[in-house]
Amino acid sequence: MDKIPLNYEASEGDTHKRQTSTLPTEVVQCLENARFLHLATCTDNVPNVSLMNYTYLPSSPYSASPVIIMTTNAASRKTINITTNPNVSLLVHDWVSHRPPTQGRRLSGGSPTPESRSSLATLLLNLNTSAVSSISATIGGAARIAPIGSAEEKFYVEKHLENNTFEAEGVPLFQPPSSSAAGAADDGNSTSGSGSGGRFVAGEEVRVIVVEIRNVRISDWKGTVRDWELVPDAPVLNGGA
Repeated sequence: MDKIPLNYEASEGDTHKRQTSTLPTEVVQCLENARFLHLATCTDNVPNVSLMNYTYLPSSPYSASPVIIMTTNAASRKTINITTNPNVSLLVHDWVSHRPPTQGRRLSGGSPTPESRSSLATLLLNLNTSAVSSISATIGGAARIAPIGSAEEKFYVEKHLENNTFEAEGVPLFQPPSSSAAGAADDGNSTSGSGSGGRFVAGEEVRVIVVEIRNVRISDWKGTVRDWELVPDAPVLNGGA
């Protein structure tokens, strides 16, 4: 007998759609907890998905509605796609995902998956079920490139730097580019490395992506789906989803 989700709902079209002027609390929590998101862009019917560092801002001097900030190289496919087609989709979740052990599955090195695992390995594999959050959020929005050299671009870069100052072994994750660092960057986005060991989000050839959130779909591990549309004059959501 085929297994079915505990509470499956069709995901085509809108499900339990509501209007709000603020994001649901669990979506804000997810955006604040997660480190990366997936950015989907498309032009000429050719889609592209990128893993991105990001910064969530509930509002700013340049937008009364919530926005998501990312950076990318001026010549990247993302930049070209957004310039041609501003419609984007973002996927964000804040749980750790591991492939569960499968009987007889072989690892990439060719050896069979061990039948017995240490308690630590089991704990790590089960992190997905004891997640910080039990939802994923698919966000639809309109993306644009902040005007080059503008006060808006400078503001968003500063906020992005403040939000992404993780340190690993004493080396800041983000730092202004040197000439050697900028030349070694891969695609110029926030997850790219540099030859100096650090990473950067600012520089002459880096563009700031601003995504104004239009709608969000919440999916939980039980299969429940809910849709929200952000409307400026809609009632404020009081934390209940």
